[in-house]
Amino acid sequence: MPYVWDAVRRRPGRAALTALGIGLAVGLVVMLLALSNGIETSASTLAAESGVDLVAASANTTLTSEEFPPISGAHSLAEEIPRMDSNVVTASPWLVADLVLGNSTLRNASETESVPSGWSPTSTGTVGWIPSDNYGIQVPELYNGTGFTSPGDPHYANGSYDGPFTHEIVLDQALATVLHVSVGGPVWASASYPPTTAALPGWYANATEFRVVGISGPFWLLPSALLAFTYLSELQTITGGASSSTDFASLILIHLNDPTTASSDQVRIAAAFPGLSVFTLSNILGAVQHVVNLYRTFGELIGLIGLVVAALFTTTILQMSVDDRSRELALLRAVGYRRASVGLLVVEEALLMGGLGLAIGLPIAYGGAYGLNLLLLRFVSGLPGSFSFVSFDLGVLATGVAIVVAIGLLASIAPAARAMLLPVAEELRAP
Repeated sequence: MPYVWDAVRRRPGRAALTALGIGLAVGLVVMLLALSNGIETSASTLAAESGVDLVAASANTTLTSEEFPPISGAHSLAEEIPRMDSNVVTASPWLVADLVLGNSTLRNASETESVPSGWSPTSTGTVGWIPSDNYGIQVPELYNGTGFTSPGDPHYANGSYDGPFTHEIVLDQALATVLHVSVGGPVWASASYPPTTAALPGWYANATEFRVVGISGPFWLLPSALLAFTYLSELQTITGGASSSTDFASLILIHLNDPTTASSDQVRIAAAFPGLSVFTLSNILGAVQHVVNLYRTFGELIGLIGLVVAALFTTTILQMSVDDRSRELALLRAVGYRRASVGLLVVEEALLMGGLGLAIGLPIAYGGAYGLNLLLLRFVSGLPGSFSFVSFDLGVLATGVAIVVAIGLLASIAPAARAMLLPVAEELRAP
């Protein structure tokens, strides 16, 4: 080892460039591994904490579907599913739709025909649910206001849809900021967007006025920068589906008393309600894993290219090192060193430069992953503070070490063979 250290120390520039090349390749691969590991770990943790053990969607729906066909009879399913399966604590129907919201400032400006340039209603995702029927399911934290005040879903009125409207709405903090509205303030909601500024008075006349009863935090279950929440029947009234024959929802979120029997409950509910497709938490995480694997494969291809380049570069440097020290190596052979011992010196040099590369690559990987995590958290809204896109564990670090060893061993094959086959007499007689 002292001889190897001396060889590296005599050519510091060459050794530094080699270590840097290895470090960049290792850092890239480790960062990609940490990214996929972080997404998997955070997704599993959030799913376990959500309280959602089963998700029911319309029949023949897949988890990769961009849109969920409507489920009819949503209110009745909220009662029938727990009645059929005693392990079901909560079956909460959620209608997810896109609405357009406008505030009073824009309304007043439209009435005086003095709407400033760039002013318009705001498109937002909206969840219609039965607030009191979400027991055990994680919902967004209420920052301000009292939230929904009426139990159940008053306008539904046991299927008649002639009960009183509450016209209550909860906005997440980002949406409230965009609309410049606070608790107690009014907003107007419609399923359609006004075609022109001149159409704003008519749009407001046909829109539904709501009163803001709460400002909530972001909601990771539906990651959106702008999100609103209303009673299920009142959102159905706006989007079309407010009748006993339709009663639409997008999903039924199910919380179980004993989540360890989720697979059995999945089969039981699917058999009792053939109009539903039922997914377990494992199914959902499997879909997440499938997406992560696609990105991981792409990342592995990029990393493999980097590793091949690093190995070839290291091989070239080691070949040059052997050529520069050919007389020294021949002298070692002449004084009794065996061929294998001389070849081992080249392997040790390769592993030493790989170790230096690891010392460079791990900080690069950690710094790059940390910066990437901050960037992604800024662009992906609605995630809780505990979510992290990257995660370093012993498996990731062990992979980095294994990569360095592999680069060192592969890169040293040809140079070591050259060192072992040097003609001793010719090298010693050379001028």
